[in-house]
Amino acid sequence: MKKVMSNWQRLLVIGLCVFAFAGCTSSPNSTATTDTSVSYPSSNYGPKVFDSTPFTAIVVAYGPEMKGILGRIDADPGAQITEVVRYKGVTYRMGMYHDEPVLVFATGMSIANAALTMQMAFDYFPIKQVVYMGIAGAVNPQWQPGDVIVPERWYYHDESVYTNPDPSNDGEYILPEYYAKFLAEQPARRQVDPHVPKYENFQFIHPDEVLIIKDGMDEPEDTPYFSATPRLLDAARKAMMAMPEQRILGERKAKLTVGGNGVTGSVFLDNRAYRKWTRTVFDAEVTEMESAAVGQVCTINDIDWVIIRAVSDLAGGQEGVNVEHIYDKEVSRVGANVLFAVLDALAREDD
Repeated sequence: MKKVMSNWQRLLVIGLCVFAFAGCTSSPNSTATTDTSVSYPSSNYGPKVFDSTPFTAIVVAYGPEMKGILGRIDADPGAQITEVVRYKGVTYRMGMYHDEPVLVFATGMSIANAALTMQMAFDYFPIKQVVYMGIAGAVNPQWQPGDVIVPERWYYHDESVYTNPDPSNDGEYILPEYYAKFLAEQPARRQVDPHVPKYENFQFIHPDEVLIIKDGMDEPEDTPYFSATPRLLDAARKAMMAMPEQRILGERKAKLTVGGNGVTGSVFLDNRAYRKWTRTVFDAEVTEMESAAVGQVCTINDIDWVIIRAVSDLAGGQEGVNVEHIYDKEVSRVGANVLFAVLDALAREDD
């Protein structure tokens, strides 16, 4: 029996034909193709392929930090913001810092926001390097509000396994088989790499590592930390040596240093015991909520990066309410001064 197409079937066939014809038509913005030569406009599907001058990305986490950055740009006759665009609610500012094209944006607070906005930036703009600045809680009690740390490595402190107590052994926990095997491998790993954490639990919380995959890797790999780009760390050292004294609320001279470890987690760390644990396991100097995610996304995209953190408080070290809100604007100002000093140091290297 002959089958007759209904009206909606005819419309579907016509629509598919139109879509197939349009998809096979090339356009100047096409950047991705399939084996059937169907091309997609880069304005809708990323990542783009760029042929313009790449940016240095100046990145912060949130409002008070952004005020310090924009204030410096507004006050500098050699710097300006020339264009502002918004993608998926995120504001990206393009401009110049002296002769360097810059892209200025805030990631938003926390790991997920930092990863999202960094990858968006890499897909929507040509970026050659990332200089990130923000406030952080001190882990090492030698640091005071206003001190600035540029860590060499960043770890996730809350990538972890939560376990039940072992009813047969007081103070012990029942570990998944894969994690027990993981712990058994760590002494040998630390002999090869002394920066592998000294894994031990915080009560029922057992630290683990993130799995990453990138071009050139056949399968995901456990990754204990992400290392900032040595070239940018060297620029930070030179910048700090050349900077004038930085005073904090007119009370004390800020200490500026490059090196050591930072830890990142999706928590506002305000617990003294947990902070001490991160010092023991990760040998951390500071803690915050974005940097390891920024480092991970930059590493996967092969983009140079460095992160500057200005200390706002000793995480969980106070008696009573945390004092981070007292110092956030002041220490962001000092952190911004360090960031622009790093940009100046990089410019001198390019001359």
